[in-house]
Amino acid sequence: MNTNTKKLDGKVAVVTGASKGIGAEIAKHFAAEGAAVVVNYASSKTDADKVVDEITKRGGKAVAVQGNVAKKTEVELIFVTATNTCGKNDILVNNAVIQECTPLVNITEPKLQK
Repeated sequence: MNTNTKKLDGKVAVVTGASKGIGAEIAKHFAAEGAAVVVNYASSKTDADKVVDEITKRGGKAVAVQGNVAKKTEVELIFVTATNTCGKNDILVNNAVIQECTPLVNITEPKLQK
């Protein structure tokens, strides 16, 4: 029995929002466990490339793929690219955040009574 086998050898993981923060750490951890990782980013190619570089320098496999998860066609492209690059998709970590900031109510300062 080979005791050097990593838990995710032969698997492909797509991690959305993986160019920084928690997503980047998840991508690096999955790579350390043997998975080929698709490092998804919406706008920060430089940060995604840094994550890919860290993974590959440690002997892992990774590719950066741009795509905004708020747009259906871009999500489809992420998975098509992952399949074309890595051959399959085994794991999805949906870490990306879609954030809109709109006020729930108009807040005004209370008037002090004299």
